[in-house]
Amino acid sequence: MNQYMVEVQLPVYMSDAFIALIPRQRALINKWLQQGVVTSYSLALDRSKLWVTFNVNREEEVRLRLEQFPVAPFVDYTIFELAFSEVVDFSINTMSLN
Repeated sequence: MNQYMVEVQLPVYMSDAFIALIPRQRALINKWLQQGVVTSYSLALDRSKLWVTFNVNREEEVRLRLEQFPVAPFVDYTIFELAFSEVVDFSINTMSLN
């Protein structure tokens, strides 16, 4: 697997049409986070950019997934292949009642 960082430029003016797509965008990202396809998803404080890290085989897979973003018609993006990306796993382990 290869890792890619995508810098997504969000619109300066977020129309009602764009804002209406945010719940679908978050649901898709959450699904990919659970699958391990997306390993991080970050929003700039000023809401001008998103950064998304993908764990896929080829850059073309990143492009295909970006086209699935509900907000895709409203954004521009740049893809960077990474040498590595390290993240801390803050997930809570499930408790065994044995």
